[in-house]
Amino acid sequence: MAKNVWLIYGANGYSGELIAREAVKQGLTPVLAGRTLAKLESLAAELNLSARAFDLADPKAVAAALKDVSVVLNCAGPFAATAALLIEGCIKAKTHYLDITGEIAVFEHAQGLHARAKRAGAVICPGVGFDVIPTDCVAAALKAAQPDATHLALAFKTASPMSPGTAKTAVEGLQLGGMVRENGVLKKVPQGFDIRDIDFGRGPKSAMTIPWGDVSTAFWSTKIPNISVYIPVPKVFALSARLTGSRLDWLWKKPAVIDFLKAQIEKRVPGPDTEKRAGLPTYVWGESSNAQGEKKTARLKMGNVYDVTVYGALAIVSHLLQESASDTTTVALKEAGRAGGYFTPSQLMGYDFVSSLPDAGPIEIQ
Repeated sequence: MAKNVWLIYGANGYSGELIAREAVKQGLTPVLAGRTLAKLESLAAELNLSARAFDLADPKAVAAALKDVSVVLNCAGPFAATAALLIEGCIKAKTHYLDITGEIAVFEHAQGLHARAKRAGAVICPGVGFDVIPTDCVAAALKAAQPDATHLALAFKTASPMSPGTAKTAVEGLQLGGMVRENGVLKKVPQGFDIRDIDFGRGPKSAMTIPWGDVSTAFWSTKIPNISVYIPVPKVFALSARLTGSRLDWLWKKPAVIDFLKAQIEKRVPGPDTEKRAGLPTYVWGESSNAQGEKKTARLKMGNVYDVTVYGALAIVSHLLQESASDTTTVALKEAGRAGGYFTPSQLMGYDFVSSLPDAGPIEIQ
C-alpha cells in the first residue's frame, strides 16, 4: 500500500487545531486523529478533512491506523503519556514521527531508539514546535561558531500566555524539579539552581534555570557537555524558587495534587487568540564558552511561540512529505546516512531553518 497520507494526532487540542487550520490554508490535507472520533468530527467537517480515531494503548489499532501514513505529527500532550506509544507504532510502520513536545524524558527516550528507527528508515524528530526549534538552532549556530565550546547556556523570553496543553505539561514537570547537563550527563538539581543576568538585547534581566528540553536536545545537536536553560524572572522569585523548590517536592509527587491542578487548567486556561499572539514576539539568547574562557553570544528575535510551533511543524512535515514523494531526494538522504533515525530540528533542517519562519530574524552572533 502506498503511503500517501499524513496525520495530526491530537488535532482537537489547542495547538493541533491551529496547525490543522494553517495546514489547510497552505493546501495541505492532513487526516485529523485522536482517541475519540466525536471530538474530531466538527473540525474535520469544517475543514473538509477526514478523521480517524485510535487508542495508542492498543498496538493493533495503531498499526491499522498507520498503514497508509507517511508522516505523523503528534500534538497530544502531555507527551510523556503519548510519545513512546506512537513512536513505537511509527517505527514498526516505517512512518516518520514528529511532535511538539518540550519534555526531556521524551527526547531522551526517542534518542535511545535511533538505531531501530534508522533500520526502519523512519525519521524520529520530537520537538518541532517552539520546543525546541529556536533554541536548538541557536545552540547549533553557536557550536558552528565555536567548535571547541565546553559550556552552553540558552534562554528565551516571551510574554505569551500558555495553552491548556502547555500548562498541563508544565504541571507534570513540577514532579521532576530542575535539570541541567553536566559533563555530558543529565543531572537533577533544585528549582532555580542557577541565577544569572541575561541581556536579550534590551539590557540585563535576572534569569533562573529551568528543566527545558534543550538540556537533552542541545547535547545531541552539539555534543557540548555542559548545558543549562534559563527564563527571565524577578530575582526575588528566583531566590524563592531556590529556597522552596526542594521543600515542596513531596507535594508535586502526589497524583491527586497534579490531577487537581490539571483540572483547574482545563476549566480556566483557554489559550491565546490570534490577536494576543500577534503582539507578543519571542526573544532567544545563547552563550557558548570554551576551556580558555572565550565566549560567543547569540541573539534571535521571532514571532509568537505558538506561531513558531504552527509554521515550524508544518515546514518540517512538508520537508518529509517531499522526501517521501521524491526518489532522488530519498537516495541523497540515504547517501548522507539520514534515511532514518533520531534527529533534532537543527540536525534535520540546518540551524538557519529557524530564520526561514515567518517573523523570524537572523541568528546574530557576537
